[in-house]
Amino acid sequence: MVVRRSSSRSAGGDQVSRALRELASEMFSERDLIIASNRGPLEFELDENGALQSQRGSGGVVTALNAVSQFVDLTWVASAMTEGDRRAAEQGEISAGDADDAAGRLKLRFVVSARNTYNRYYNIFCNPLLWFIQHYMWNTPRTPNISRTIYDAWDQGYVPVNREFAQAIAAGGAGNAARAPYVMLHDYHLYLAPAEVRELLPEAVIHHFTHIPWPDPRYWELLPLFMRQRIYESLCTADIVGMQTQRDTRNFLHGSEAFLDGADVDYRDSTVRYNGHVTYVRAYPISIDAQSLLELVDTPEVAGPRERLRSLRAEKTIVRVDRAEPSKNILRGFRAFELLIQRHEEFRGRVKFLAFLVPSRTDIGLYQTYTDEIFELVDAINDEYGMLGWQPIEIFFESNYPQAIAALRDADVTLVNPLIDGMNLVAKEASLVSTVDGVLILSEAAGSYDQLREFVLGVAPADIEGTVRALRQALKMGATERRRRARGLRKLVQKEDVRAWLMHQFRDLQAVSQSRA
Repeated sequence: MVVRRSSSRSAGGDQVSRALRELASEMFSERDLIIASNRGPLEFELDENGALQSQRGSGGVVTALNAVSQFVDLTWVASAMTEGDRRAAEQGEISAGDADDAAGRLKLRFVVSARNTYNRYYNIFCNPLLWFIQHYMWNTPRTPNISRTIYDAWDQGYVPVNREFAQAIAAGGAGNAARAPYVMLHDYHLYLAPAEVRELLPEAVIHHFTHIPWPDPRYWELLPLFMRQRIYESLCTADIVGMQTQRDTRNFLHGSEAFLDGADVDYRDSTVRYNGHVTYVRAYPISIDAQSLLELVDTPEVAGPRERLRSLRAEKTIVRVDRAEPSKNILRGFRAFELLIQRHEEFRGRVKFLAFLVPSRTDIGLYQTYTDEIFELVDAINDEYGMLGWQPIEIFFESNYPQAIAALRDADVTLVNPLIDGMNLVAKEASLVSTVDGVLILSEAAGSYDQLREFVLGVAPADIEGTVRALRQALKMGATERRRRARGLRKLVQKEDVRAWLMHQFRDLQAVSQSRA
């Protein structure tokens, strides 16, 4: 089955792209590349006539990894999440790409799990449990409660789906040991897959990258010992364990020492030696496809929403773009804005807050409750302070990426204040696309803070008073200082874009492969 995918920008147009293409050509002439993630690069739906329709997969992981296929042929293994995906999987491996495209070709291989198995894996274990643990989001005196349902979701969901992923990977990677593939596994859905792949493909070079925060060992202790041990044991069969920040790598090293009997942890070299195998633990701060985004902002897709949003802007405009979920700390951001206009009357009627919130995991009760609280708070603020011709806060509750980018282009202030985040790419997108030298207010708990801290206004995520003061400082900041910060951010994001992120990982994978020669 062949699906056309939209062509990307021409690779090789800049120095990093050329270097990345040369490195990929050298590496993947000897070994194939297999990427695995829960969500794939294409999603299929059935139209009203029962015909298959495809569209680009959503989510940060897919967005980041799509750049890989510009440089190398690869196979991508993903879950069949929709009924359309299941129908497409019946037709076998799916090729995505144009036959005359100079970029790499992408083949998609679906993992089709039993529906009950996938539900236990995804809706009981991965999202309501692992996600909350890794974002420090549990109200620990009361939750989580590790019940028989969780044990069942582990045994009858998480374990078998990870095994199915490994089998799908091995189906395309078996054969000549000298050509055993590079296998790049992604995120919290696939912590058990490295060990399964290692058993099936002993000579594979295995990399696992976690896109969300990695908690310290004490928080992992919310999970039963056998679960957290098996997660750590599996990851320590990988050759490289990638994290977003140095803080995450340190937490992983501490956890390996705490949970794995006999593990030799070297904090200087950032390695774990366990059962005779050495795992390199490295930080690879993820980034955005800078050039593709700059091309997007000049298209009608962004220009149209940008023009429509002009009528909603005020003398100064604050923007936030987030999934509507508790970890994004949206309520505190709105409360800080409320205190700002309560204390400083000069901002009333002159400052507008535009919030672009994407519905997220609406089937989880806590998310729905949080979303309801957002709208209740915004209604209260607008009722209290709104006046003829001016409503303090405007919410857009939809998934509309071009519209969000359009808003970030003209944001005088962008507020990014998550409780904790793996990276938060909105901070980098806002820094790149701004046309008005927008000021970025950034939570110190966002992974991107480590890279961008020199040019942002940092806030502690629970510090409402500090956020009020940061908003006021940003709104009153002079043009020279705004320009200095904006230029610094733009330069950083362009230098360390998604191609640099891939380059760092590819070089380390190549080093592992060469060490075995």
